[in-house]
Amino acid sequence: MYPLRRNRRLRTNEAIRSLVKETIITPNDFLVPLFVVEGKGVKEEIASMPNYFRYSLDLLENEVKELWKLGLKSVLLFVKVPDNLKDNQGKEALNSNGLMQRAIKTVKNVCPDMLVMTDVALDPYSCYGHDGIVQNGMVLNDETSEFLANMSVSHAQAGADFVAPSDMMDGRILSIREALEQEGFINTGIMSYSAKYASAFYGPFRDALDSAPVDMVDIPKDKKTYQMDYANRIEAIKETEMDIEEGADIVMVKPGLCYLDIVREIRDAVDVPVAVYQVSGEYAMIKAAAEKGWLNHDAVMMEQVTAIKRAGADIIASYFAKDVVKLIS
Repeated sequence: MYPLRRNRRLRTNEAIRSLVKETIITPNDFLVPLFVVEGKGVKEEIASMPNYFRYSLDLLENEVKELWKLGLKSVLLFVKVPDNLKDNQGKEALNSNGLMQRAIKTVKNVCPDMLVMTDVALDPYSCYGHDGIVQNGMVLNDETSEFLANMSVSHAQAGADFVAPSDMMDGRILSIREALEQEGFINTGIMSYSAKYASAFYGPFRDALDSAPVDMVDIPKDKKTYQMDYANRIEAIKETEMDIEEGADIVMVKPGLCYLDIVREIRDAVDVPVAVYQVSGEYAMIKAAAEKGWLNHDAVMMEQVTAIKRAGADIIASYFAKDVVKLIS
């Protein structure tokens, strides 16, 4: 008796495989991280992130124009703050003429329809490299949350469409939402890093922004008191649901590939868009292996971003965004 159903019929050639493909990658899936620095004419390659760059504001304009032409309509801004402007309170983050505020205005001036999201955390501004205010060997929660709320208002005043708190302080989403509402920014969205794990995959990013925790006595050596333990699953659902209750419009899982089980569970549990951050370590590993000739760069890149979307991601923050869009076009 021959099988009446042969699944391979739907794999016979590229035409039928394309017709029945379940997960389709498009430019609309991507949020593009951009690193910004002071200066003019600066386009610095990040050593641990080959072919990814820090841009001064004048060259940021060109990059944003190119992204828009490629169909990439959303960016996530990060700033590399000079050491002389860093302190334990992150005061420079509230400077209305600070680098982040000018970067927001630069993007909006050159491409008004580009969706601008901004990183909200103290680590780029902290002399200790932490996401919050440090006191007596601890990262303070409530004081940090209040500061992040003020930072969010400053970004909204500069023209940000969404703020993206990446710090993992308890209650900071409610603090930010209330501050934005009180200042009249009722349409400014919040994309919360809701399930952000204390991961070893962040190394190249910290190189990009010079934001790693410093090695000093009485300073926490890592971020494990606020970022999540990667062994935990149920905690991620709890964190995400709490952020939604506090006013988050979009929730995020970070990193990506090692956490696809978390992505699927959160996608099944919530009714807001779910973002995934394919982080710097994931990017760097593919680049390094491809450089050695051990992997096919484009094939592995596409397999990973497809896996992230297949797991349930509505939005993928990825350093591969341009590469992917050029390939699929």
